[in-house]
Amino acid sequence: MIRFDQVHKRYANGREALAGVSFTIADGEMTFLTGHSGAGKSSILKLIALIERPTRGQVFVGNQNTAAIKPRGIPQFRRQLGVVFQDHKLLHDRPIADNVALPLIIAGVPKREIDKRVRAALDQVGLLGKEKNRPLELSAGEQQRVGIARSIVGKPKLLIADEPTGNLDPDLALEIIQLFKRFNDVGVTVVIATHDVQLIDRCGARRIGFREGRVAAPAGTAASDLGA
Repeated sequence: MIRFDQVHKRYANGREALAGVSFTIADGEMTFLTGHSGAGKSSILKLIALIERPTRGQVFVGNQNTAAIKPRGIPQFRRQLGVVFQDHKLLHDRPIADNVALPLIIAGVPKREIDKRVRAALDQVGLLGKEKNRPLELSAGEQQRVGIARSIVGKPKLLIADEPTGNLDPDLALEIIQLFKRFNDVGVTVVIATHDVQLIDRCGARRIGFREGRVAAPAGTAASDLGA
């Protein structure tokens, strides 16, 4: 599903974010990208989502070399992805339903289908009935759930998340990770960047560690209490 082959990423300011990174994530895996701030985790996710392109090396997503995707093909490429941000990136002047519907509106999905899929997505994250609420009327954990609903409303095969629990207390953070685990259980590939080692230790999912733009630790697992 995802393969990085000797990937380098240097930004315009001269900062080298990635240096010779190689790894593979198979279809249906749930994988954590770990490491301190600046280790390269966010750059990995940006390359997967074609927000950035590598300076050197190759990135494959869904067995497709992203280097072959022209700018006009990026919107279609991203329809297979769901992206969750730490800061939610919600439209505070719009109700929850409109926030979740945004990817479908952009894709030109008919309104009747949009309404059906928005309700289904909100139901999956436990927010059905709050369609008319504004984001600021919700708790931080609920706002993150709205972001997740928006990311899965297009029924993606791949879900990526950048520090999705960074602003949440430990109990809420575990609830959010359990939510990702449920999507993974039905076949969605999930890739989460996080520095929360204690949370990872409770999950038992595969991990890939990064340090200063390089793979620093092999994939591993830990004892899981997600199902407890």
